Amino acid sequence: MIGVTVLGSTGSVGVSTLDVVARHPERFRAVALTAHRDSERMAEQCRRHRPQIAVMVEEAAARRLRELLSDMPGRPEILSGVEGLEQVATMPETQYVMAAIVGAAGLPPTLAAARAGKRLLLANKESLVVAGALLMRAVEESGAELLPIDSEHNAIFQCLPPNFCEGLPSVGVERILLTASGGPLRDWPIERLASVTPEQACAHPTWVMGRKISVDSATMMNKGLEVIEACWLFGTDTDRIQVVVHPQSVIHSLVQYQDGSVLAQLGNPDMRTPIAHALGWPVRLDAGVAPLDLFKVGQLNFEEPDLARFPCLGLAFKAARQGGTAPAILNAANEIAVAAFLDRRIDLPGIAAVVEDTLGSLPNEDVAGQDLAFLLDVDRRARERAEHLVRSRVI
Repeated sequence: MIGVTVLGSTGSVGVSTLDVVARHPERFRAVALTAHRDSERMAEQCRRHRPQIAVMVEEAAARRLRELLSDMPGRPEILSGVEGLEQVATMPETQYVMAAIVGAAGLPPTLAAARAGKRLLLANKESLVVAGALLMRAVEESGAELLPIDSEHNAIFQCLPPNFCEGLPSVGVERILLTASGGPLRDWPIERLASVTPEQACAHPTWVMGRKISVDSATMMNKGLEVIEACWLFGTDTDRIQVVVHPQSVIHSLVQYQDGSVLAQLGNPDMRTPIAHALGWPVRLDAGVAPLDLFKVGQLNFEEPDLARFPCLGLAFKAARQGGTAPAILNAANEIAVAAFLDRRIDLPGIAAVVEDTLGSLPNEDVAGQDLAFLLDVDRRARERAEHLVRSRVI
């Protein structure tokens, strides 16, 4: 029986992970669940999946969870705080850790799981964006297994040969084609983007996701972060990665080889597919996903991304090429700007403006040999600068 810790169990990826785990009770057991503040949903998950430990980041939410589970026989141990996240990411009863906390907040427990040599199912792309060198070194030194959960990176992983770690050119890979839906604003007139509401930005046409990642999809910052993530996961640079807008979200990404072959991974847009792939790898598991009906899909379309409409994508490519602390600054500024947009403090174009101004106002520092404390300090300074810029742009 394989023990699974789910970091961020009440989010969309966490819920899908528990769905797949529950389909295979002979193989998996949820030993620890964590959430930020949603005590009610955590209580439901504890009663159904009966974990050994539940962690709420906020102490008030942990107290509420204890009240909600006061009548539960054999209730889980309830912890709180970031220390609790790291404890359940490294506990000996856990072999697999799903890293599904959104944002840079997921970095410390993700890094702890890597250092503990777990199978790390990585849905938290920010860990690689902020601390790619640190995380990859931890994986190598501990012997941890790192498997991508983002549908695009999981698709690329499935299309690459097993020995891709030897270097993409040496195994015949010409380039990686990273698909993007284009989000809900792909066809909006650019001059109307300043009037987009948070509800409109979160109305993704094909994927059901949380609000922050939905806004990232609408600005294509999500794709920019995924470009940086792909560079670390597959040992390449941005020159070998092309973003392709594919509105149907049926092809999840492609790999083009030197002989002209292009391998693609297709499926319905359902996160349970990459989750089941990573949980079972190299064995294929039932994910509960409906079969893909190509006759119903009908046609597949592809477009070049419009960088005038999606400036965040261009900023992410630039930060990836610069390296150093630029990706960490980009990510921190984006998190602050997206939160401000969701709070209606700035408009949608203001997100890219805040990110660009933050990148331009902070030094890009070398990260070679730096530790987690240094990177978290860079993250803090970028957030402070971005928040200052948000206040100067309030609509």
